[in-house]
Parts: sequence; structure tokens; C-alpha cells
Amino acid sequence: MITNEREDYLKTIYKLEAQSTPVRNTAIAEALGVEPGSVTGVMKRLAELNLVNYEPYRGVTLTEAGKKIALEVIRHHRLIELYLTEALGYSWDEVDAEAEMLEHVISEQFEERIADLLGHPEHDPHGYPIPSKDGVMQPHNDVPLTELEAGQEAVVKRVNDDDPEMLRYLGSLGLLPGTVIEVIEVAPFGGPVHVISGEARHALGPDAASQIYVKVSEPSVDA
Repeated sequence: MITNEREDYLKTIYKLEAQSTPVRNTAIAEALGVEPGSVTGVMKRLAELNLVNYEPYRGVTLTEAGKKIALEVIRHHRLIELYLTEALGYSWDEVDAEAEMLEHVISEQFEERIADLLGHPEHDPHGYPIPSKDGVMQPHNDVPLTELEAGQEAVVKRVNDDDPEMLRYLGSLGLLPGTVIEVIEVAPFGGPVHVISGEARHALGPDAASQIYVKVSEPSVDA
């Protein structure tokens, strides 16, 4: 039986695999806010269900079956987030907690009704790709704002959705997905990144700048 807890583990492993693989138990525990010792038992059970490949002291990777479940849960989560913002007027800093509760309980029919209503969207309110119904996830083609240099222009593609307070702050600055920005100064020794968006200038500390992922604009070529 795939419980809500097991779905959360699979979703977390999927996200952590983008950073390093195999995924260590300590990383899973930190992401979920649980004790490392409790992760081991869950990993063994998921391995018995053929949802992960588990090697003690090395970590885990998802099987194809485990990946399918993870992507389905992520699809539910991100569709719900967009529905809450588009249809019910939630702000983008409120939707993650609500979606965490609802992602496990909606039916496939309800999921498709949401997708139809929203026009089968490809991204959630924070700019993250929504997996397709058949389990295909678009790759990220962005880099952290902290990697840019002065003089570069870029488009905000996504904003980390882990911290509601940070989302409220960045939203108040208008730094939303689709926003065009120009880096005008990068202070040395971990200082702020100064950007222009429209007519507004913002000095973003490293914590804030690292939450913003952008696609760098290609330099124009004179004809």
C-alpha cells in the first residue's frame, strides 16, 4: 500500500536526485524533518515494494515505478498550487502548505478537471515545470542569479518555494517568473547582487539571490 508518508518520501527522493545520486538517508531526513534512524525502515519497505534501490551506507535511487509515483504526486501538487492562485486568489507564498495536504487525496479525474480548467499549464506559480500526465518532466534550463555577472540580462524562470517569507519578500519586489532583470553590480565577498527590473533597482543579499533562477538572455548581434 502506498501511504501518504511513502508518497512524501518518493517525492523527496526524486527532488534530491537532481542534486546528487544515490540519495543519502541523512539528506532525506533533513528534507523531511525526521530522524535519520526512521528513514532506514521506510527505505527498506520501499525497496521491498520495488519503488527504490536501497544500498545500506550508500543511499537510494528511485526505480521506474517509484519515479512514476513521485511524478504523479508532484503533478498533483503543482496543479493544485496553480489552481489555488488562479481560481481562488491565494498568494504564491500560501499555496505550498495547502497543496501538501491536498496532493495525496485528489482523484485522477479531479486532477484532469483542474488541468482542463487551467488550459493544461506547463508551470506552477513559482515557475517549476508541471509533469505531464504521462510522467514527463521538462528539464530546468536555468541558473541561480548568484552566478550572473554585472552587465548580464536575464529572465526569471523560477523561484524556490521552500520559504513563504522569502516568497513574500521577492513577490513584493516584483521578482516573479517572467520578469526581465539586468545585473548592474555584484558586490565582492558575498555582498549583494544589484539588479534593475523595469525602473526599480534592488539590492539582493546572497540568501535572496540564491533563491531566484534565471535564463540568461543571449547578447544581440547587430545585422
